[in-house]
Amino acid sequence: MAAAAMATPPAVDAPLLKQAMRRLAGGVVVVTAGIGEDRAGFTATSALSLSVDPPTMLVCVDRAGSTWPVIARRRHFCVNILGADQQDVAERFAGLGGLSGAARYRGCDWTIMRSGASGLAGAQAVVDCALEEVIERHSHAILLGAVREIRLSRAEGATLVYGGGQFLLFVRS
Repeated sequence: MAAAAMATPPAVDAPLLKQAMRRLAGGVVVVTAGIGEDRAGFTATSALSLSVDPPTMLVCVDRAGSTWPVIARRRHFCVNILGADQQDVAERFAGLGGLSGAARYRGCDWTIMRSGASGLAGAQAVVDCALEEVIERHSHAILLGAVREIRLSRAEGATLVYGGGQFLLFVRS
């Protein structure tokens, strides 16, 4: 049986895709990279565990953003899983307030992780990664990171989630 010719799918506009994705809630993380004044970071819901054997994280980053060149240069990144009381950190690293680069780090306590990246003190969890592979697709890069260090908060609390265009809380029962 001959394969049917594949028709070109109709174009979907970006605002419609954004509307659809707002209906999918995701955990909020701040991805950090760099050292000292050569630091940058961004807020994302596009971070997940790819594999536990070997421990590997997957993160998507906009290649036009300020964090991508730092990750490419330093070859590391840190995934900071935010708690309920860290919405201000999520907003700052999302660019609200106009801060960029190392200025986004001010006002929070940070620890230096094994890779040299900054881990947020008080985050629900901090996963430090060495950049293992980069897959460039369209406007973004898919980062695969070999997990080098994990720090968990002492108290397990509510996790910050984003969905429906707003921040929400996920509370474990």
